Amino acid sequence: MQGPTQQSKGQTYLRSAEEVLARIRQSQGEAIGQAARRMAGAIAAGRAVFVFGSGHSVLPVLDVFPRYGGFVGFYPLADPRLMWHFPIGPGGARELLWLERQEGYVANFLKSHPLGAGDVVLVFSHGGLNAAPVEVALAGRQRGASVVAATSVANARTHRATHSSGKRLADVADVVIDNCVPPEDAVVRIDGWPYPVSAVSTVAFVAIAQSLVAETAARLAAMGVVKESFVSPNVEGVEPGHNEQVFEEFAAWVRGLASSTPR
Repeated sequence: MQGPTQQSKGQTYLRSAEEVLARIRQSQGEAIGQAARRMAGAIAAGRAVFVFGSGHSVLPVLDVFPRYGGFVGFYPLADPRLMWHFPIGPGGARELLWLERQEGYVANFLKSHPLGAGDVVLVFSHGGLNAAPVEVALAGRQRGASVVAATSVANARTHRATHSSGKRLADVADVVIDNCVPPEDAVVRIDGWPYPVSAVSTVAFVAIAQSLVAETAARLAAMGVVKESFVSPNVEGVEPGHNEQVFEEFAAWVRGLASSTPR
């Protein structure tokens, strides 16, 4: 059994996460609505919502599609070199933390993806300073896409840009969604420990991502656009092969994007 001190610190984290989600709900509804309007417009027109994050910020990207409740229209920009698979060594966090700060890498990464005019690019980055998220946002703007940033506004206010453009992620975006998380991210203080533990930005980002999925779906429905969603096999009445059809729809849609996007 956990002792009372351990248990209370666990409750401290849960309360902190609840407070962050409450702040998002109370203050970010308008920004989420603006972003969803752009996203629904892009998907209804046959274009895409490209979703990017590096490091721990890849987690909300992976949670959008393919994910139960997700639907075709969201295109994950997930690079295995911009996420870690072990703390050290090949695919390690140490290597990733170096690479995501290197200017110029993203230009090569995006050569493989049909990001173009009429699209929306949604970039998750708590800090909003590293080269990878900033350059994805800059490339989106250069190619004629709308840019939505999910980031810590508090961090942007307290830190200077480190990218040679002089831009932080929030500076590049058409719509900024504040994750309402303090710059240090970790939120629990432990007596006798010099630094806090238990980061909360991932909870915030996944909640923002799923709220955008829901709001975009509602706006598509209001436009008369119906998309098949990726469905859990635990849902009664799902036809065999349903999710395979969703994958086939996604593949055909990506081929269409590639053929219609100027390179």
